[in-house]
Amino acid sequence: MKAYIKNIAKGLAGFVMLATAIGCNDDFMDRVPTTSVSVESFFNTTSDLKAYSDGFYSSLSSPILDAGSDNLAHHNSGSTIDQIMRGGITPQNASVWSWTALRSINFFLENCNKVTGDPAEVNHYIGIARFFRARFYIDKVRTYGDVPWYGKTMGTSDIELLHKRQDPRTLVVDSIMADLEFAVSNIKPEGHKSTVTKWAALAQLARFALYEGTYRKYHDYLGLENTANDFLEKAVGASDEIMTNGGFSISKTGGAARAYRELFISENLQANPEAIFFIDYDRDLNARRNAHTVLDYEWALSQSLMETYLMADGSRFTDQAAYKTKDIDAIFENRDPRLSQTFMVPGFKPVNAENPHRLKPTLGGYNQIKFYPEVADMISWEAAYTDAFIFRYAEVLLIFAEAKAELGQLNTQEDLDRSVNLLRERVNMPKMVLGQIQGAVDPVLQSYYPNAKGTNIGTILEIRRERRIELAAEGFRQGDIFRWQVGERLADQQQGMYVKQLGAMDVTGDGKVDIAILRSSSEVGPIASLPDEVKKGLTLYYLKDSNGNNASFYLENGTSGHIMFSVARDNKKNFEEPKHYYYPIANSEMVLDGSNLVQSHGW
Repeated sequence: MKAYIKNIAKGLAGFVMLATAIGCNDDFMDRVPTTSVSVESFFNTTSDLKAYSDGFYSSLSSPILDAGSDNLAHHNSGSTIDQIMRGGITPQNASVWSWTALRSINFFLENCNKVTGDPAEVNHYIGIARFFRARFYIDKVRTYGDVPWYGKTMGTSDIELLHKRQDPRTLVVDSIMADLEFAVSNIKPEGHKSTVTKWAALAQLARFALYEGTYRKYHDYLGLENTANDFLEKAVGASDEIMTNGGFSISKTGGAARAYRELFISENLQANPEAIFFIDYDRDLNARRNAHTVLDYEWALSQSLMETYLMADGSRFTDQAAYKTKDIDAIFENRDPRLSQTFMVPGFKPVNAENPHRLKPTLGGYNQIKFYPEVADMISWEAAYTDAFIFRYAEVLLIFAEAKAELGQLNTQEDLDRSVNLLRERVNMPKMVLGQIQGAVDPVLQSYYPNAKGTNIGTILEIRRERRIELAAEGFRQGDIFRWQVGERLADQQQGMYVKQLGAMDVTGDGKVDIAILRSSSEVGPIASLPDEVKKGLTLYYLKDSNGNNASFYLENGTSGHIMFSVARDNKKNFEEPKHYYYPIANSEMVLDGSNLVQSHGW
């Protein structure tokens, strides 16, 4: 997105603005082949190609939470997968799929060869278009499985193609890989990191190859498991190419206590050695996003995610005595530093606040601070101008390690030392040692991922742990659960922090009580003995309202235990295998005259 904003800001010719409109206005693109923007007047120079392709960047986004996953205790707005598991989305009310963005890309690809200029320059922009077409179809495959592949713009006369049945997953995925391989071979390696480079294309190839390889390995009902290793090998190859020749490295700015958090509040990722591709937000150009909403706005993080982080000495938190009943202070003691750079530690004070932030039991209590800005004028709606990763080097290292582990080829300590151990080194965590993780399989992880396959289960599971921790809140988690075929984890009733008893508690770490959880407003016994001044300063939460109705949250054991959520108890989620790995096709699409579509798998 920022790529074309900057071009406009630099005062390029008026056709840049027109091209941006072409790239961003869906209605316009539906009409473009027959309106005033003719091929003859526009597709003449490589500058035209650049101007048009700049519009593709508007499709980019960068998540700040793991919606619909076990990394969240509660999310007020819910998610698509939550609605599916509760029966709220069916073919009768499903959203229709959109192909408009694809039309824009295919129109470009059909006409770009009319341009005169350096063939390498032309192919560079063709590569960018095919990169974005691959991303469009990756989203479609992940959503629906089988989808129709369209390699050209469609007109109203293309009746047979418009109504054709979905193409097999194998054909669509092979087409995606062909687009990405062309992009890797033709996009230039140099360039601003807010534009697509060869390294971004390689990262996309590696990410998708890992996804498809593990999806085929674990979703054996597709009958494609014998092709899984082909994709895993490509994931290894692409990630290794970046590791060997890309010149990227893990950022350590801020030291072990800050380096991880600094990544997600940076105003200049161009200078960051870990950045491969990012969205360049900018205060002066009013290119901004929401980031402050991570803190206590609509969601909080889960007990399950918190338990995944290791102790500072590399031992397992889940091996600690009474690890399930540690309070909000104790969970941070001697832990992987990434925990306190992702979860809010008691005493955390936002830059625009006079006092430490008080957590909300209604969301679970494990507040997220990853992405939360540290500049006061960013703490409001659509105000943040911190840059946002699309690809960062840490993910590439994790792809390399996981793909090799799934292939059964992660057999040397060197492979760990050049991948996941670089992430641990950033935060001064002990190295992952191959002999140790393979010889002592974590029973908690093994029960969490019961279908993990291979003779090296311990290695696979520990790399999954590392991925969950390092990429927490970056939008990967539901996709990981899907590709590993452990959708049942999404139906688990998630928990928030542990509460020892009803009454007042200190949640800011200053030794003074800040909030109180009570059964109801008329049952104040647990705080009755507190001085009036102390009671006046408490934020009160009740398990029942004035009419005796249950609140949105409750305690696991009635008057103690982990915070849990009424909606999860009263309207339980049910994950149906393999149906819920796919989104249903809207009936309105299937009943169109002449349609040959078939319903998504399991629906």
